[in-house]
Amino acid sequence: MGGRAVIRVRVAGIVLLAAHLLVVGWLTLRPLDVMWVTASNFTPFAGLRADLALGALQATRRIGEGLLLLAPLGVLLPLAGARLYGSPWASLARTVAAGALISLAIELLQTGVPGQVVDVDSLLLNTVGVALAHVAVVPAARSRLRGRQAQPRRALPPQEEPAQGPTPMIPRVGIAPRSDALYQRSAS
Repeated sequence: MGGRAVIRVRVAGIVLLAAHLLVVGWLTLRPLDVMWVTASNFTPFAGLRADLALGALQATRRIGEGLLLLAPLGVLLPLAGARLYGSPWASLARTVAAGALISLAIELLQTGVPGQVVDVDSLLLNTVGVALAHVAVVPAARSRLRGRQAQPRRALPPQEEPAQGPTPMIPRVGIAPRSDALYQRSAS
């Protein structure tokens, strides 16, 4: 991509990322008016087992919400970075690590919000959602953009300039002309 295109992609990625994080913050960090609150879950997969015990429909809804909450970060974080070339594994590792840290920050901030509780399963589901979205979209999109960049653009046919005559020829001239009279005087 050209310099301006990279800047436009980064700006679009940053704006969309900020908008998504604002929506996620509003959904997860607003106080809830509830009569009672469940205890915090610090045991991995305990909340998932409880969700599965509620039935298939309820479990699908709750697990799907956990997977989809931060899943757009899997695409928006690489978009904000605007790296077209590079290791796909490094990109996945950076994106998943950033998604996990953002999810952890949300969970830690929820400790001070009335009606919100910390759930380690939310952290796991959010991170898996980021990874799945990244794997599903980013490699194919980068490959397509690289292919688009490799294709030569149609250029206008070269315009021939009118002939202006033959190229002038300059005769070779030495540094100083050699005079036979001077050469003979110095030899004697």
